[in-house]
Amino acid sequence: MANRMMITGAGSGLGREIAVRWAREGWRMALADINDAGVAQTLRLVEAVGGSGFTQRCDVRDFSQLTALSQTCQERFGGIDVIVNNAGVASGGFFDELSLEDWDWQLAINLMGVVKGCRAFLPQLLASRGKIINIASMAALMQGPAMSNYNVAKAGVVALSESLLVELRGQGVAVHVVCPSFFQTNLLDSFRGPTPEMKAAVGKLLESSPIDAAFIADYIHERVAVGDFMILPHEEGRQAWAVKQQQPELIHQQMADMAEKMRAKARQSRA
Repeated sequence: MANRMMITGAGSGLGREIAVRWAREGWRMALADINDAGVAQTLRLVEAVGGSGFTQRCDVRDFSQLTALSQTCQERFGGIDVIVNNAGVASGGFFDELSLEDWDWQLAINLMGVVKGCRAFLPQLLASRGKIINIASMAALMQGPAMSNYNVAKAGVVALSESLLVELRGQGVAVHVVCPSFFQTNLLDSFRGPTPEMKAAVGKLLESSPIDAAFIADYIHERVAVGDFMILPHEEGRQAWAVKQQQPELIHQQMADMAEKMRAKARQSRA
């Protein structure tokens, strides 16, 4: 029975809710995070709903830690059926405000962490004819202003997922990529940006969302079951993506207008 799942960033937020959703069906979980207390709590929640598993500290920037996690899955579960590359961090700032270090940090975690997760677990997924679920963002598709490094990292996750979709389909491995809009989560804990105003603006977006991580986990579960490649959990996200595919210039103009408003607000706060 296909019931072995590995999740990075499982210590909170969407990673935790995905673990709990699949655990309700008795899945065995390999829960990875750099937050030891958070991931231990996730395991307790998993066990409370009928799942089981183990936790392992893992920084997705370090390929050796991912290969060690893969080895533990092989030893304890005899392989893996589904991997969820969920670990990620938030950042923001206009392009001219972002340092190259900001870029390196963002790409190392949000893009290369996913690349390394796929690479470390691919042999086991080929053996089990399993599934890859990569967590990207609507930022990958809409490219909002003042978050270019985040946009690029998440767009890379979509491009990677599409590349793997076509390469692995003939080998029996399914690939899914999830692009949520803003939702209630603790993503702000990891936020890195040049101004406190930017962090406050992102915080407002997160708090104002009517959708929480549990809803998104349910939606992912439903759409993976029917085989969707690109999973867009938010209705407004699905609508915006449909518009952009038909009229990209309309979306570009909206984003440009938003950028001007953000710059004007920043000037006011400095005045």
